Amino acid sequence: MRPVQLELLNTKSFLAGGFDTAIVPIGACESHGDHMPFGTDGLTSHALAVKIALACEKTVVLPPHYLGMSDHYRHQPICISLSNDTQVRVLEDVLGSLQHWGIEKVLILNGHDGNIPCAEIAARNVKVRRKSMSIAVFDWWVILQQMLPADTFEVWGGWGHAGEVETSIGLALFPELMNMADARGQIPTRLDGFVKEIWTFDEITAHGATGAAHKGTAEKGEKIVEVVVRYMTDYMRRFERDGLVYAPVDATEYPGG
Repeated sequence: MRPVQLELLNTKSFLAGGFDTAIVPIGACESHGDHMPFGTDGLTSHALAVKIALACEKTVVLPPHYLGMSDHYRHQPICISLSNDTQVRVLEDVLGSLQHWGIEKVLILNGHDGNIPCAEIAARNVKVRRKSMSIAVFDWWVILQQMLPADTFEVWGGWGHAGEVETSIGLALFPELMNMADARGQIPTRLDGFVKEIWTFDEITAHGATGAAHKGTAEKGEKIVEVVVRYMTDYMRRFERDGLVYAPVDATEYPGG
């Protein structure tokens, strides 16, 4: 298998690889119930990143970043959290380091909800300072509702922290770390679907998980992996080739304009 993981390369093999694009997988260290490992988010984002990079030509995958902004998950042992400010600075430093070595096309592949604002702020800050860079941020779960059949998941749309979706992808990617005998979670009944409500995890579940973890299966997980890798492989091949080129046209020239 062609090496794409930066931590497994050396100077000679890195230069021979001709890498000009990178994926930065980020996650967290926090409880995912009694059935999933603390490092679920980083394990997932890294495994997906490697699969995507192997289907590309010039994309290298950085080591998984297992620490995220997780203070809102700290009611169960054991949560190791960075502050928002620290996470932003870490990602800014990583992006700056990549540019220093000639890698100006970078995808941050995120596996944890607490990292969403941090990744976006870091990417925006660096883009403004380093305009030649092409920087994108992808939360792997956002495409599932559009790309999988509506009946794929059985409870609560599959959602939840260590719920049906996340449990399924864990069973597909790292089954040896899963313990389905202890899979359980609770589902909050008053979360609004459109208003961003700011909660701490102890307010919405007594466990380390929300959603129907017991409904997770490796078969569902394989479907998730397939659609995410397929979509992002197409995206990253364009990203490798062109970077971010938007080619705007006057609205009157746009179809239907």
